[in-house]
Amino acid sequence: MAKPIQNMVRIQSTYIGELRTKNIHGPSGVELITDAPTDNHGRGEAFSPTDLVATAYADCMITIMGIKARDLDVDLTGTTYEITKVMYSDPRRIGEIHVRFDFPDREYAQKHKTILERIQETCPVAHSIHPEIKRIVTFNWKK
Repeated sequence: MAKPIQNMVRIQSTYIGELRTKNIHGPSGVELITDAPTDNHGRGEAFSPTDLVATAYADCMITIMGIKARDLDVDLTGTTYEITKVMYSDPRRIGEIHVRFDFPDREYAQKHKTILERIQETCPVAHSIHPEIKRIVTFNWKK
């Protein structure tokens, strides 16, 4: 059984009506609004909760790669990535998350590419989302 670590974060959240929430990150005070998507009775004017799951997955992967890249003295600054979340129905849920990483046009050693592509699989969000969610990850090393 996994043991808890000392990294606890409190988030204060309020349902503000009209299928919207306001969330305040305790340590930083940063505010995040969510909105239900238009295909689920919302206005779609902000991230939906399922959008945040897909985004958290990709952000977690690049963060883990960034930590390892720093150890390897590899610069990933400027890396962009596109996230596509595919919803399934019955029950309504995230069915697929596609992430395409586009790395800056630099020289990267093949050894470093392999390490970075593998290390992303260790991100905590990847270990937290349901195993039935299909995850398709593409790495576009430009050079």
